[in-house]
Amino acid sequence: MANAAHIKTVPGRKSDVNDATWIADLLACGLIRASFVPAQEIQELRALLRTRTQLTREQTRHIQRLQKTLEEANIKLDTAISDVMGASGRRMVEALIAGETNPVVLAALADRRIKTPREDLVEALRGRVTEHHRFMLRLHLDQQDRVAEAIATIDAAIDAAVARMDQREVAGQASVRALILLLTTVPGVGRLAATIILAEIGTDMSRFPTAGHLLSWAGFCPGQNESAGKRRSAKLRKGAPWLKVILVQCAWAASRTKDSYYKAQYWRLCAKHGKKKAICAVAASMLTAIYHMLKNGTEHHDLGAGHFDRRPAEVKAKKLVGQLAKLGFEVELRPLADAA
Repeated sequence: MANAAHIKTVPGRKSDVNDATWIADLLACGLIRASFVPAQEIQELRALLRTRTQLTREQTRHIQRLQKTLEEANIKLDTAISDVMGASGRRMVEALIAGETNPVVLAALADRRIKTPREDLVEALRGRVTEHHRFMLRLHLDQQDRVAEAIATIDAAIDAAVARMDQREVAGQASVRALILLLTTVPGVGRLAATIILAEIGTDMSRFPTAGHLLSWAGFCPGQNESAGKRRSAKLRKGAPWLKVILVQCAWAASRTKDSYYKAQYWRLCAKHGKKKAICAVAASMLTAIYHMLKNGTEHHDLGAGHFDRRPAEVKAKKLVGQLAKLGFEVELRPLADAA
């Protein structure tokens, strides 16, 4: 299997016969580079996790439709509690479906740990719920429950697939469970995210000669847009969309981790390049670390939030001079005389 973008011929006079002849000529000259195709068990694990992601998105859509139905009935429950499908929200929605309309009675179903004042909660539950609204609420609630059951079934299948892969473990190689636990040492990466990352890139990093090859395959390398000696901004390539989505989510979590290198990197790049480019750069740094962790079997070593402050004085001075130059000032640097 090869990347179609790498073997396309000159446009025009296209036919299946001409394409086959052109591909055969490229193969005879050794100019076709094989694409990354993971092992069969990795492909099965990848299919399970991608299906789980799709079901999670579907579950979110049903919850959003349920919230929309509450809004139509003038019930502002999502402004009073953070999770409509939590224990308190679930009890209130079930009571609404059962026919309860008294906002005081509905507010009494809330857990005492909810920080919203009781008066505000009562006002949020004051609405006009009709039989149509009750029917729609029950419909979306049942659909959400069915999807949740399907997700639980897939989770069991994922655990079984990982266990089968560990049973066929090759001597001298780490088990899949050990690799998952290894990736959880990266800030922002949980157990589910680590499993998804392994399913997308595999466990054998010898397929990628360097970390740059993995970044390019994942689509974290910007395209080239240069003309007449001028370089213009270029978007990231599509790459591996399933891997890119989970890495960006992990990057957002890492950017909020206290005393983390990724948090310092995000805020350092955010001021200059914006949030989107900064978070993609953080995700690329995390994927680079993951590559070396899987290749060498080492745990993640966080450089710390003060990493950029430990740079040489010349580098920091050059950056500060550049900032002053942008403000319209000309600066001449002279070292201080030794106090001795």
